[in-house]
Amino acid sequence: MPAMTARPATIREPEPAAIAQAARLLAAGELVGFPTETVYGLGGDATSDAAVARIFQAKGRPRFNPLIAHVHGLEAADRIARLDARAARIAARFWPGPLTLILSRRAGAGGVSLLATAGLDTVAVRIPAHPVALALLEAFGRPVAGPSANPSGRISPTTARHVADGLGAAVALILDGGDCRVGVESTVLDLSGPVPALLRPGGLARAELEAALGVDLRPAAPAGQPARPASPGQLLSHYAPARPVRLGATTVGADEALLAFGPDQPAGAAITRQLSAAGDLAEAAANLFAHLRALDRPEVRAIAVQPIPETGLGEAINDRLRRAAAPRDGEGAEGGAAAFD
Repeated sequence: MPAMTARPATIREPEPAAIAQAARLLAAGELVGFPTETVYGLGGDATSDAAVARIFQAKGRPRFNPLIAHVHGLEAADRIARLDARAARIAARFWPGPLTLILSRRAGAGGVSLLATAGLDTVAVRIPAHPVALALLEAFGRPVAGPSANPSGRISPTTARHVADGLGAAVALILDGGDCRVGVESTVLDLSGPVPALLRPGGLARAELEAALGVDLRPAAPAGQPARPASPGQLLSHYAPARPVRLGATTVGADEALLAFGPDQPAGAAITRQLSAAGDLAEAAANLFAHLRALDRPEVRAIAVQPIPETGLGEAINDRLRRAAAPRDGEGAEGGAAAFD
């Protein structure tokens, strides 16, 4: 695997020549930052062990954590995963979109690296709903492994500049597709077994999936440290700023930053960012990571977060925030932060 060299990040508008360049870089084993409707992805050739290892190296990501394989269409998904009638129905309903399906791998899985699937008999697959991502996937012609384009332990990126600031030295090219519309990672639904399971709440609300499946989904597993996660986003140490996060805040100190939600917010914070003054959960999800990033400043002691409803997209938002507030390994409950990935 070639060593990463220090270099400034190159950000390009996503015209056809830039997309063709990005596809060539992927084919050469390089990493590319690309936009999706959820967050920006750190793309590498999912069929190349070396490229997948380079993703882990760039992120400092645990090697037992599976990566999502992004594909252009259903035919490409069917080449790497087994889409039974149930999976085909859900895929037709929600793809392209902010939904990752955990499915049984096909024999050979279209060449997808075992490193990308953490050696499991399943594969995480998604068709993103962003024209730039789809154009890149079509031009490349192979699955693209794409975790969020940030160092592990840092906030997921929702702009091209966030990618450059966090991973500039590791990324050969960043395609600038503007701000991410959804702003939280994809929902992860496990359809590899007879009973569907929600492994990670995300940009597609649980209620929509339950209506389409005709069943109540098992709750997502409690935050913890599974020895071999079945999907991305199941480690406790995910998704956080460096400052400690205090949830359910109804008051705020003068040395705290405030992540506000709704029309009523406590006064007195050193810095405030409003997720949605109207209490709109879709707007709050889109703003979440950018606002956390803006509040993560050394001059504040902590980030206080106002209560957010658990309904709809609020489930995904609160999942990310609880992970942000969880202690890191080796830290006590009073001082830790976790990493959004």
